[in-house]
Amino acid sequence: MNSSKRARPGRVRIVGGALRGRQITVAQGADLRPTPDRVRETLFNWLGQRLDGAHCLDLYAGSGALGFEAASRGAARVVMVENDRRALAALRRARESLGAGAAEIVAGDAQEYLARPGERFDLVFLDPPFRQNADATLLGRLAPRLQPGARVYLEAAQAAAVRPPWRELKRARAGQVSFQLLSWEPA
Repeated sequence: MNSSKRARPGRVRIVGGALRGRQITVAQGADLRPTPDRVRETLFNWLGQRLDGAHCLDLYAGSGALGFEAASRGAARVVMVENDRRALAALRRARESLGAGAAEIVAGDAQEYLARPGERFDLVFLDPPFRQNADATLLGRLAPRLQPGARVYLEAAQAAAVRPPWRELKRARAGQVSFQLLSWEPA
């Protein structure tokens, strides 16, 4: 990749959609590792590039790379949940600078957010802090907040083993990161 297309340190580039090429600042001091451009490109190739009308949840928003990418690609609504105050401030600034009206930023704990009754989503991005490998418990807690056929993107150190009603659609690895696309298919 040529250096003119790379985001500067502390910044993440939106790789597709209406906001393609725009950059967002990653919160300084927060323990964030934004999903790399190449992984996001692969994910959105899997998803079909456009998310027109989709309701998305970015459960561990962090830098906001996944949520803002979804908004850029036509999602009707993107709920971004984050509990780190520096990351929240950076997310709010990014939403404002991008004009990403579809993004709703929620201050709070991801597990507590899932425990509350609320809307169901078509697509969920699960990129928890790196050492917290997602497990069946987290996927089970997520199920009541999913539309039938919802897709879940999962990023972790190791791939999660899934059983029905979950189905693995795709899996790949980039360096130390495993990423999967799952489908929730209740009977």
